Amino acid sequence: MTDPRPLTRPLAGKQASINSLAMPLVDRMLHDRDGLRIRVEALPGGTRIIDAGIACPGGLEAGRRVAEICMGGLGEVQLLTGSGHWPIQVSVGACHPVLACLGSQYAGWSLSHGEGKGAFHALGSGPGRVLARKEPLFEELGYEDHGGSTCLVLEVDRVPPQEIIDKVSLDCRVSPDRLTFILTPTRSIAGCVQIVARVLEVALHKAHALHFPLERIVDGAGCAPVPPPAPDFVQAMGRTNDAILFGASVQLYVCGDDDAAMNLAKNLPCTASRDYGRPFAEIFKSVNYDFYKIDPQLFAPAAVVVTNIDSGNTFRGGRLNPQLLAASFGEAP
Repeated sequence: MTDPRPLTRPLAGKQASINSLAMPLVDRMLHDRDGLRIRVEALPGGTRIIDAGIACPGGLEAGRRVAEICMGGLGEVQLLTGSGHWPIQVSVGACHPVLACLGSQYAGWSLSHGEGKGAFHALGSGPGRVLARKEPLFEELGYEDHGGSTCLVLEVDRVPPQEIIDKVSLDCRVSPDRLTFILTPTRSIAGCVQIVARVLEVALHKAHALHFPLERIVDGAGCAPVPPPAPDFVQAMGRTNDAILFGASVQLYVCGDDDAAMNLAKNLPCTASRDYGRPFAEIFKSVNYDFYKIDPQLFAPAAVVVTNIDSGNTFRGGRLNPQLLAASFGEAP
């Protein structure tokens, strides 16, 4: 059965400006800097640097706010506590999930400068991406945005060099004093929260990789446990990945035919990957720290529920894996 209706492109045309929505959240974070335990620095050109965990403690709430900024002001991120084995969960939803997650939150802008030990490399996420439009994805989304101020989130443990700041300012077409960088090291508590808050984005990115039409994704939400931070970068990165690989649940609402919805539920979870079955840090070491040698199908939530709103039928795929999650999170026996 196929859907006879013409496909629409919900991202085209007049849409909310993710930069206009996100910048008040940035300003509020600056205002609450002391309570959030973050540090703010203004560089000589006026660019603002928000340190959410390098030379300051940061914390859960700082990470939650960074995650909402990453989603361009279109997402809601909550910290939920309960009686589960890992009681702190990040819960994520968005009014326009494709735009919030792929158009803003996805870390898709590669920024590099220099070579050797002193080289700087980061993947930029947040509303600045759509101003620079360095990724072919934006042509597919059919979305444009304009703003006099913008922000970019980097998962790094040092301030980007001036060359990177100048490049972002130029590519986003904003003056340096209208540009903010938010830095969230993977080894920090805020870093753990904002990375795991990508649980819905990871699902949408995998759906896109599976060639499921993005315009058929109507709504969605997801949750995943907050991992304990680790002093070792590879271990810390492994734990944030494993929180999603072994502990995340996502529900997507789609339209169209049941066969497509069923196939999405079957193929979207990380359990469909040939590399599934070991903590991420172990996999990463086994391929000599080369991301490109890891099966890209691995990067997905543990469990997925797909509801077809046209038929009313729901399909499930994947499973949670508390044993591997405990092994990754360093739980003492």
